[in-house]
This record gives sequence, structure tokens and C-alpha cells, in this order.
Amino acid sequence: MTSSAVPITSSELANLWMAFQEKTMILRIVEHFMEHAENEEKELLQSHYNGALNAIETITGILQQEGAVIPIGFTEKDIHKGVPKLYDYFYDIMYLHLMTKVEMSLYSLFCGMSYRKDINEFFIKLTAEAEVINLQATQFLLEKGVLVRPALVTMPKEVHFVQDKDYRSGFHLFGDLRSLNTVEVSLIHHAIETNLVGMQLMIGFAQVASNNEVQDYLVQGMKLSKKIEMDLGEFLRQSFIEPPATHAGKATTSKIAPFSDKLMMYNTGLLASFGLGSNALGGAFSLRNDLPIKMARLAADIFTFAQDGGKLMIKNGWMEEPPQIEDRIQLTK
Repeated sequence: MTSSAVPITSSELANLWMAFQEKTMILRIVEHFMEHAENEEKELLQSHYNGALNAIETITGILQQEGAVIPIGFTEKDIHKGVPKLYDYFYDIMYLHLMTKVEMSLYSLFCGMSYRKDINEFFIKLTAEAEVINLQATQFLLEKGVLVRPALVTMPKEVHFVQDKDYRSGFHLFGDLRSLNTVEVSLIHHAIETNLVGMQLMIGFAQVASNNEVQDYLVQGMKLSKKIEMDLGEFLRQSFIEPPATHAGKATTSKIAPFSDKLMMYNTGLLASFGLGSNALGGAFSLRNDLPIKMARLAADIFTFAQDGGKLMIKNGWMEEPPQIEDRIQLTK
């Protein structure tokens, strides 16, 4: 039996549906960026744009073959062309750098949740494409001097095992805390770097949102991103490491929206979900117990923020409903 003759499962349908939402959103964002990009940025943006188009075509073909309705996602109605640029100083590539991190996590997860060969291969392909664009964006930003590399460290010459039970302790009334280990530093750096890009995204979105409740919500997102950056940055400062920061990637002063409120809310929700996953990872791999506690508190704030965003999207009729499992209780009445 060929792959196409095997019906898709509920998880595969869900994965394709979510990928369609994310890829159609990416098209609209990148279209705005390409309107204002310099030639050196345009090539990288065009490459990601073409990949998104191909992905949408593949998903549409599979769903049509299965007799499933094609989702709406984000269309030409969700972008306003010919408006001033909302972000400046290489933010377009910084956004790609962030979103390809999201895609690498998302699509590698979908690989493990897909069973039909062609769909599994499709998500493997999307993961690989995101990895390539992320690498290109990383090198581009490093060459421009706008991406801060994590802290350097003296190379270890011996292997050590933890002997002192206080190694895990992050709370000392007297005496100094132990310095962070490299695993902890890497996770904190990642969280701060992504929040800096996310904070600028929220700033731009908040400036142009037409709905007052959406604007207030996005201002909350700005403040939450800043809180995460400040709280986690303090852990680095305690070990005499400066948190990452950049002069680039700022929102402009434009107050004319290039995107619909619906799209801006979806993008915000996607990043909030990514933030929850990153915080869980950071807490799980930290061996100093004050860091997981801080991560858990921040995760609670992110979760509340994400829940409020979902309620706001539902209130405005912007949340497209994922495919439903059959309601057997209703069907048997």
C-alpha cells in the first residue's frame, strides 16, 4: 500500500493544520519585510518565502487528497501593502532567526508525531529547511555585528563529579552562590536573546494595533518580555556575565499597521507557546535550584498571558478552530 493510500491519523491532520497556520502567517510577515529590505537581506527572505509557499502547496495537496477542507490561515486580508516599514536595522533577519528556532522545534516534534511515510518525510524536510535558514540568518547577523555570541569560558582540563550537596542550592543567607555552569548559561542566553526580539515585535505590534484591547494586551507582552529579560539577566550578572543586548532590530515610529490584529495576536500566541517550552527546558536542565524556581514563576506569567490572548482571539472571532474528533455523545443522542 502506498503512503497516499494510507489514511492520515488525527495527529497528522493536526500537524498539517498547525503547519498551514504558521506558514501562511510567515508569508504575510515576510511580504512586508521584502517590501522594504535591502538586496543583501532580500535573498534570505525570498528563500524562506519560497519554502513557505512550497509547504503550503504540499499541505493543500494532501488535504485535498484526503477530502478535508483547506484551512483559511492568513491571507491577503491580513497584510496591508504600501505602508511604512514597522521595523528597522536588520530586524527582518532577526525575526527569521527567531522564527526558524520556533520552526525547528515545532517541525521536529511533528516528525515524531507522524506515522505516514510521506508526511514524516515532509516534516523532516521542513525541519531541515528551517535549520538551513537559521544558520544563514545567524551568520548574516554575526557578520553585521548585531548578534551577541554567548559568553566564552575557559576550557575544562579535567572531569569532575558533583560532591557537595550545596551544588544544587541557589539560596544562601551567608556566602556566595556557586557560579553558573555552561548548561545554565546557554539556556539563559537563549531565553534572553529570544525575548529581546520578541519584545521589539510586541512594541511594533502595540504601536499599530487598531483594537484597544489588543493594544493593551500587546503592551502587557512588551512588559512581560522585559521582565523575563531583566530577571534572567540578573543570574548572568551574579556570575559577572553581561546579558546579551543589541543596538539593532528596533521598531520604527510608524503607527500604520502592516498586519491585521488577528495575525499579530496569532504570532504573539505562537511565541508565548515557544516561551513556555523554553522555560520548561531551562528548568529541567538547571542544577541550581533557584533557577528552575524562577523559570517556573515566569512560566506561570507566560501561561496566563497566553490564556488571556486566546480569550481575546475568541472574543473577536479570530481563532480558527482545529479539526475536531467526532463527538460520539452527540452522535448517539
